[in-house]
Amino acid sequence: MDLSRLVCLGLSHQTAGVELRESVSGLLEGNARHPAIEEMVVVSTCNRVELYGWLATELEPERGRQLLLTLLAEAHDVAPTALDDHVYFHVGSAVAAHLYRVAAGLESLVLGEPQILGQIHNAFSTAQAAGQCGVVLAEMFRIAIEAGKRVRTETGISANPASISSVAIALAHSVAGSLAQRRVLVVGLGEMGRLTVKTLRGRNVSHIDVANRTVSKAISASAQWGGRAYGLHELEQAVAAADVVFTAATSNAPLLDAALVARAQVQRAERPLVLVDLAVPRNIHPSVEELPGVRLFDVDDLRSTLDEALAARQREVPRVEAMIDAAVARWQRRFRELTVKPVIIDLREKAEAIRQRELARTLRHLGDVEPQVLAHVQHLSRALVNQLLHEPTLRLKQKAVADDVGDFAETFRELFGLDTEEQRAQAEAGKHTEKESSC
Repeated sequence: MDLSRLVCLGLSHQTAGVELRESVSGLLEGNARHPAIEEMVVVSTCNRVELYGWLATELEPERGRQLLLTLLAEAHDVAPTALDDHVYFHVGSAVAAHLYRVAAGLESLVLGEPQILGQIHNAFSTAQAAGQCGVVLAEMFRIAIEAGKRVRTETGISANPASISSVAIALAHSVAGSLAQRRVLVVGLGEMGRLTVKTLRGRNVSHIDVANRTVSKAISASAQWGGRAYGLHELEQAVAAADVVFTAATSNAPLLDAALVARAQVQRAERPLVLVDLAVPRNIHPSVEELPGVRLFDVDDLRSTLDEALAARQREVPRVEAMIDAAVARWQRRFRELTVKPVIIDLREKAEAIRQRELARTLRHLGDVEPQVLAHVQHLSRALVNQLLHEPTLRLKQKAVADDVGDFAETFRELFGLDTEEQRAQAEAGKHTEKESSC
């Protein structure tokens, strides 16, 4: 098998803006592929869309690039020219290296982001269920998932919160304790507010209320999980019901001042209140921090923690890259073994056919044979075949791992009288011709 048949075309946050990424996100499960693409797995997230393919033998890599680009564009009713300058394309072992970097979190918007590994696993499972993932991509993705798990187990690449929202939640947790049963309020449903809600829900926080300038947007969002919805004019009531408040609204003036929070505190019997201001300009006036029972954090408090977390993750990159190199080397060995797998299968099928033919001939001469004797004869014939084929099979696999096995495999086929790839293709074409003529 020619490794240049392995290709990947994609675009990500590194090559395309959010508007373009949104226009090609959400490929349907089991998305149809072209007959010239024998295997395909699609990885689609909010920050990347990647098509991994194993091309038919007659398709050159550059032609495969154009084909994958067209598939991606047509699936979303986008002109290929609109994507052409924003896609990247890998061939051969570079495909595996890229996939393993993605699985490890090295290519994520936030270094070490852990969700991508689950998304890769889901993409692999979807392709398998649709019958679009054969032995080549299956082996590559299995190694990717194993390597991604090992990276997260043996390094600290994902150990510390490394986004503003995750740092904010970790900070609130350190002061208020577990948020799982706390009532949390998120003010503002822009990008940061939505991300905060998503992170909270991902951590099993069950009581999440939202407040937004457009009340209908708050109602629509909170209906997804059964939370309360407020307008910004109802902030005093919303804060009074909350234990922890995250603010991320766009506003030129503070939305919460000391007077409003003080009135809310009276309604809540002055229980401890944690306020985390994610907005710039700030949504919460600094004087609020002077109120008894209130803890206030702003973006500057979060940034120092975030910088420390990212620095800690960055220090893990060399270890992660060493693991990726080992995973790529393992993939290359497995691919070379896969190249001789058809030869081994053909050899064993021919040997089995000879065994059954000669056994049948012998049994005709022996006449009636007791079942116990027949079982022994069957076992003997199989053992002889397995013993004879063991050494050639082992040597063929070793040769595949050691170097280019192409010429050796063809010699092996000739030596044992096996059909060549060309003869098998001709035989397959003949079958199709017979079917067409019989229609």
